[in-house]
Amino acid sequence: MKTIEQVSLKGKRVLIRVDFNLPLDESLIITDDSRMVASLPTIKKVVSDGGMAIIMSHLGRPKGVFEKRFSLKNIVPRLSSLLDAPVCFSNDCVGKSVVDDVRKMKNGDILVLENLRFHNEEVGGDEVFAKRLASLGDIYVNDAFGVTHRPHASTAIVPRFFPRKKYFGFLLAKEIFSLKKALNHTKRPFTAIIGGAKISGKIDAITSLFNKVDNLIIGGGMAYTFAKALGGNIGKSLVENEKVLLAKNLINLAKKKNVVLLLPSDSLNARTLKGCVKTNTSNILSIKKDYMGLDIGKDSIAKFVTIIANSQTIIWNGPMGVFETEGFELGTKEIAKAICLATANGSFSLVGGGDSVAALKKFNLEKGVSYLSTGGGAMLEYLEGKKLPGIAALMD
Repeated sequence: MKTIEQVSLKGKRVLIRVDFNLPLDESLIITDDSRMVASLPTIKKVVSDGGMAIIMSHLGRPKGVFEKRFSLKNIVPRLSSLLDAPVCFSNDCVGKSVVDDVRKMKNGDILVLENLRFHNEEVGGDEVFAKRLASLGDIYVNDAFGVTHRPHASTAIVPRFFPRKKYFGFLLAKEIFSLKKALNHTKRPFTAIIGGAKISGKIDAITSLFNKVDNLIIGGGMAYTFAKALGGNIGKSLVENEKVLLAKNLINLAKKKNVVLLLPSDSLNARTLKGCVKTNTSNILSIKKDYMGLDIGKDSIAKFVTIIANSQTIIWNGPMGVFETEGFELGTKEIAKAICLATANGSFSLVGGGDSVAALKKFNLEKGVSYLSTGGGAMLEYLEGKKLPGIAALMD
């Protein structure tokens, strides 16, 4: 793995792919700059070496055309403030005006290009578009773990034009190191916690983890699909009816692999999420027909916390319930606290996925885990053992 640390960047135009897909409020103000902060060391390395930092990223999901709310111009003031340095902005990411902006750069300058996804060619992995991007730099650096699983032009194609001058940024290198530590240098017991709304998108990760972990905890909306697979009555709870058979198969596979699959035993329920709602706790297999499960119950919390406390390696992706809503946050909060306590006692913990990270921040626990990943989908695909295009492109 060649990292940016191994090269002198003085006088070089360094094309850096970052993940500045940051949440903005209605006034286009950044509400969480974590991903930006995580890439600062790479940008600072370029500047301190006397190189020129040309930063490219996407923001949101525009339809291949300019949309003000998705313009990277919105994030420039925060980046400038964090770096305590002027940051210039280019109104496009390819074309004559961009070439002119790059040509004007001096050593130590920082330039942010406009949103890559204002061009459909980015998501399409277009080679001509990638070549135009590549022409802007002398060196390519990828520091965007969150999009390395996407075969997009800026992540998978641009590196081809830098056969000997492509590098891992500090953040990307740290992500890979932490994942390898969890998977390849595992201290046991090894526990994975998978939550979130649906099984879809996490099937392969769960299946792959059965080959690695001792315990696998299931929570969140997906737990009710498993509950239905066990013949339970789950009321109006979220369920993927087309995945019930799959859930049965996963339960059986866990037994074959000698993995302890822990499903919630009880559920905190309500008729609705709106307003001041009446709740009840029931066995997860016996939810009243007009109620829906919205969080794990206290018995499940106690059982899961005990498993976590006795684990030496912990991976968490996905909340236990609708933690964003007061009244249904306890399961996620207690799991987060248990992971932090285990970490304080010497366990290695890796947390990824937007909702899990958001939960840690909501409860002011983000500093209590060993590593906070900037990638949700990329983390899951890495756990599955898949070849991530953005990483493979750096290794070729």
